[in-house]
Amino acid sequence: MSTMMQPQIILLKEGTDTSQGKAQLVSNINAVMAVADVVRTTLGPRGMDKLIHDDKGNTTISNDGATIMKLLDIVHPAAKILVDIAKSQDSEVGDGTTTVVLLAGEFLKEAKPFIEDGVHPQNLIRSYRTASYLAIEKIKELAVSIEGKSLEEKRSLLAKCAATTLSSKLIGGEKEFFASMVVDSVLAIGNDDRLNMIGIKKVPGGTMRDSFLVNGVAFKKTFSYAGFEQQPKKFENPKILLLNIELELKSEKENAEIRLSDPLQVEPKLLSRLAIGDLGTQYFADRDIFCAGRVAEEDLQRVAAATGGTVQTSVNNVIDEVLGSCEIFEEKQVGNERFNIFSGCPSGQTATIVLRGGADQFIEEAERSLHDAIMIVRRAMKNSTVVAGGGAIDMEISRYLRQHARTIAGKSQLFINSYAKALEVIPRQLCDNAGFDATDVLNKLRQKHALASGEGALYGVDINTGGIADSYANFVWEPAVVKINAINAATEAACLILSVDETVKNPKSESAQGEAAASAMGRGRGGGALRGRGRGMRRR
Repeated sequence: MSTMMQPQIILLKEGTDTSQGKAQLVSNINAVMAVADVVRTTLGPRGMDKLIHDDKGNTTISNDGATIMKLLDIVHPAAKILVDIAKSQDSEVGDGTTTVVLLAGEFLKEAKPFIEDGVHPQNLIRSYRTASYLAIEKIKELAVSIEGKSLEEKRSLLAKCAATTLSSKLIGGEKEFFASMVVDSVLAIGNDDRLNMIGIKKVPGGTMRDSFLVNGVAFKKTFSYAGFEQQPKKFENPKILLLNIELELKSEKENAEIRLSDPLQVEPKLLSRLAIGDLGTQYFADRDIFCAGRVAEEDLQRVAAATGGTVQTSVNNVIDEVLGSCEIFEEKQVGNERFNIFSGCPSGQTATIVLRGGADQFIEEAERSLHDAIMIVRRAMKNSTVVAGGGAIDMEISRYLRQHARTIAGKSQLFINSYAKALEVIPRQLCDNAGFDATDVLNKLRQKHALASGEGALYGVDINTGGIADSYANFVWEPAVVKINAINAATEAACLILSVDETVKNPKSESAQGEAAASAMGRGRGGGALRGRGRGMRRR
């Protein structure tokens, strides 16, 4: 009886929300599945786009898994893990962000009935890890290398990879046009890993086909003073000096870039990172020197890399070694903007893509799509192995894992089987998004992949006819590293969520968040009072 009368021990602060056990795990799995359902329809060439309207009134139309996940502003702690794996896939490989979210969601969906039946999560985690290891080994075995080919062959192979990536994007209709542009720009920067050496400039107006690639640097005409129009607008083989000072009477500020030419040279040229005053502009115009002030930092760095110049912080003792050069400099009209274009740069380690298109949102999405394609081509150049896309590789791994599961005694046979079933989500979703009968297509694929000869290993969904086709022969390729990374990240995320059995919400952090939100809302509307500040108190 005495045990009944003992007072309850209070460990956590009042109002702390704890949820634990099986119900907690199932609710986490449900949250993850809900997030996966949001991006589910964006997968593949027939995927739909999402229009996201944020609190600042900005509208984003996107098909890119990582972009959508970032903009969703998810608050559920378990579902946030999906946002992280989408971001990591985006920064590591660039493409496959929707795939990774879908796979993680599907792995957990397959694990849910086992959890409800009382299976210990650690057993599931162990089997999932084994399955992912086997799957990745199988991908490496199936991957086809594109090493040792001639430049022309390699270029067309890389363009195929870029086209596969672009086919699921908004600019998929012009994928060949953009794929060759992306490959040229990546080949232009060679082994330089810095992505910012490929500039993407957006100019509204015109059609997608009006986009063009500059083998060199292009940037919008900068702010200019009187006298600018009198300067020559085209030079051949100019000398270019980059400076880091401001050319105004009052200033000795640093941070200006100027390209000045040796007065002895016939065609001098100058640019500045900060303003060049009207006096300076007029001075240069009188001497037939082109100058531009307030050039953006990244454009400056790209010009330095391309022309072989070095940014100087003083105009004294300028020697030949620090001057850059290029074959042609000109100022051109693009849409309603004027662009400064440097082409034929000696080191050639940079390229600029000028994007055209109707609406701003459209150009933004085109830029994101090209970023994905550029990342993919870079990856394919470094890890030069590709696998068949269109759900072919997923079906083949699924078949292999099912076969392997039969050799295992014990419960893990079931778990590896469910992992194999989860991998089929990719081809199934490709069919659903294109409006085909997924069951029918998947049955055909299973039958093809089950052939003992192994000839069906490269068969995937044929988006155009609603049947199945040899993805490899149809050039639906993706770098093996995309799939390896996606399976790795998705399995890690699924295991992480399965290993959580209790969530503790601290009430203090919640009230602090509420306070911060209230103070943000109240600012500028006399809402500072929400923070309970007295009249005489100093503003923080």
